[in-house]
Amino acid sequence: MAKGMILAAGQGTRVRPLTQKTPKPMVPILGKPVLEYIIEHLARHGIREIMINVAFNHYKIENYFGDGRRWGVEIGYSFEGAREHGDIVPRAMGSAGGLRKIQDFGGFFDETTLVMCGDAIVDLDIGAALDEHRHKQALASVVTLDVPRDQVQNYGVVVADEQGRVRSFQEKPRPEDALSTAASTGIYIFEPAVLGLVPPGKPFDIGSELFPMLVEQGLPFFAQKRFFNWIDIGRLSDYWLVLQRVLRGEIAQMEMPGKQVRPGVWVGLNTSVDWDSVQIEGPVYIGSNTRIEAGARVVGPTWIGHGCHLRPGSTVERSVLFEYTRIGTAQVASERIMSPQYCVDRHGNTLYVGDEHTPIAWGDARA
Repeated sequence: MAKGMILAAGQGTRVRPLTQKTPKPMVPILGKPVLEYIIEHLARHGIREIMINVAFNHYKIENYFGDGRRWGVEIGYSFEGAREHGDIVPRAMGSAGGLRKIQDFGGFFDETTLVMCGDAIVDLDIGAALDEHRHKQALASVVTLDVPRDQVQNYGVVVADEQGRVRSFQEKPRPEDALSTAASTGIYIFEPAVLGLVPPGKPFDIGSELFPMLVEQGLPFFAQKRFFNWIDIGRLSDYWLVLQRVLRGEIAQMEMPGKQVRPGVWVGLNTSVDWDSVQIEGPVYIGSNTRIEAGARVVGPTWIGHGCHLRPGSTVERSVLFEYTRIGTAQVASERIMSPQYCVDRHGNTLYVGDEHTPIAWGDARA
């Protein structure tokens, strides 16, 4: 059908501290990395050969996915970095520069290629998108999704004519200045000739550099308007919202793991829950070897990772607890993302264990 390319070399600075030690594509949704959902989706649509560019904490991606055989695909990796003073230092080449590096190395892009960002979950009909690209004899296509006008400032906006031919771009325009509400989803379709336009050996970006070049040269470059779920994790607040949507069951093909023990409540193996005195309002997932003591209260949508500990009288509301997080006695964690080291509210404000004047006592359940 086509080849696949997943962009996974960025640092994910806008979702720190989630990405302090974890590549952004490895941030978990329902216990699975975002990148795993992308690979599964590509495989369902017959895309079997996939390249991934990597840089920061690259080994965590490579060790998890290996050669891809568990997902019925072949995966190759392109590391972006350099040796400095005897150390290997990650150095991303930009979205287009990373593709050109792969092409110069082995000529992988020898047919139509679907390019996707590694930090968003989508259910795009890939076959239909490829058919439209080929029907229009496009050299490049960008898949767009209409967003409310009051949200255009969060996206790159694509301006196209009635035939879908791209005429210009606006990067995060004010609502009153926006010439379109078609947001770029970071999903692109390229013919091999596109890579010849990217300068070799230097960082180069798809959206800000390659696309304006295509427009300036009058090449067949089209925008596709599609209707599909696009779950973008650009900011910390986005991550919290994504988990809320997923736990409520709003996203197809994302099923809750574990065993459903009562309506809206799923558990992993070997949990210790005082069911007679604990109040749980679903949807809630409780991971394996998690202890929830008497008088605790859990209000969904909430995800509690494995090895967590909720002490007596504690409350967790509409939150995400990563593995081995402990919530102190009678403490209230409301609309938060928490780990043993940090606590982030739904707006992205971050606290760390040991900070002064923290409104909640929490820590490491292993201690």
